[in-house]
Amino acid sequence: MNFSESAADKVDIKAVKKDIADAIEAEFERRGDGTSMAGTLVRLAWHASGTFSKEDGTGGSNGATMRFAPEAVWGANAGLGSARDFLEPIKKKYPSMSYADLWTLAGVTAVEEMGGPEIPWKAGRTDSDKPTTVPDGRLPAADSGCEIGRAHV
Repeated sequence: MNFSESAADKVDIKAVKKDIADAIEAEFERRGDGTSMAGTLVRLAWHASGTFSKEDGTGGSNGATMRFAPEAVWGANAGLGSARDFLEPIKKKYPSMSYADLWTLAGVTAVEEMGGPEIPWKAGRTDSDKPTTVPDGRLPAADSGCEIGRAHV
């Protein structure tokens, strides 16, 4: 993956992480039901990145192509619009930060805020102005539900 150092140098990453953490906490308190956007932010980061194919080098978080159809409406990405919308005020505050960096940093921050380990992260992903060219189906479909199997004795 190619990283753009010049874009990364324009943003105070510690400030962005703090704003993401503060937004997660404020949203948790606002909900008041014990649920949090943190898990959905981890899923956003994973789904933005999980389309990467080692075989041909396509997909992945660079480009942030989930902003566009058809990727935005893939079954695998069902429900992730709320996470993208949640991060919009932070993107507006830090316009030089790419969506690709913001989404992956939000996932890292969410893991840390939920008590997970500190995760090494590097800025420099860029955004594409074009929809994805990768095929649907590289991620499991979130809109298909799940079946819970029964243990057989």
